[in-house]
Amino acid sequence: MTEGPLLLAVPSKGRLQENAAAFFARAGLAFTQARGARDYRGAFAGVPDVEILFLSAGETVAQLGGGVAHLGISGEDLLREKVVDAEGSVELITGLGFGQADVVVAVPQAWIDVRTMADLDEVADDLRARHGRRLLVATKYMNLTRRFFAEKGLSDYRIVESLGATEGAPASGAADLIVDITTTGATLVANGLRVLDDGTILRSEANLMASLKAPWGARARAAARTLLSRIAAEETARTTREVRGWLDPSSSRAVAALAARAGARVSNGPANGSELVIRCPRGTVFGLVDALVGAGARDVTVRALDYAFDTANPLLDRLLRRLGDPGS
Repeated sequence: MTEGPLLLAVPSKGRLQENAAAFFARAGLAFTQARGARDYRGAFAGVPDVEILFLSAGETVAQLGGGVAHLGISGEDLLREKVVDAEGSVELITGLGFGQADVVVAVPQAWIDVRTMADLDEVADDLRARHGRRLLVATKYMNLTRRFFAEKGLSDYRIVESLGATEGAPASGAADLIVDITTTGATLVANGLRVLDDGTILRSEANLMASLKAPWGARARAAARTLLSRIAAEETARTTREVRGWLDPSSSRAVAALAARAGARVSNGPANGSELVIRCPRGTVFGLVDALVGAGARDVTVRALDYAFDTANPLLDRLLRRLGDPGS
């Protein structure tokens, strides 16, 4: 088991699968499925020792939490809800920029005096005193709800498990309020609900996650190194730009100071000849270029990169630290 291939769980269908495929494709990793799109096993073209499992988002976090899969893509909301010891079982490697949604506490808009969780505690007291019952909360996120309400000191409530459209529960009389996931908030508004001012439980997005309970043998670690190296190289390239220009060698100190202020790294410069090469964060490009031109640089160009490989790989380092790798 410890010397098996790396098992990677990815979404099996829908927009999440499309976005996951696009994420890996940007890193030069293309899905292949021997028996076509209905095959629930796959691989990456040209990458050995990686076996892909196409699963639902919920199944993915279960496989990661149980140590069956090594890596996987799912939402942080599902991880926190379904895996009891999420912190000790799974490491979040990197957010993927899609699948964003918030888990929130939403109450009827008619409750004009209820703005915070503390106000909700007063509502619970009033319901107990006037009607002899607990506050009813409809949700699919029972564990997240219990933890959040405990943190806020709210205990006099009862969860009503939602099996359908949670946002309709208050209007139907099945519950007083809800805990649910929302992206734009439009569905909540359409159902006469609003989010409490301090009622955001979790801001979630799709993440690349790693199991800390999986059998990380040499083959799996080597495969993870290959995958995370490509992913980090694409991520670095996407968020940086390469600036080139020509500058007098006597300006090396000034260039170093300019680069430091821009959060940039000088790969080559006046000390090594007259061509200057700087990689900087994308948002600092124009300020850096203006400063370089002001310092006498000429023929300054800026270009986007496809990949930027470094000796250091923060994604791999994060994983190895959690695995207790002696060389991390």
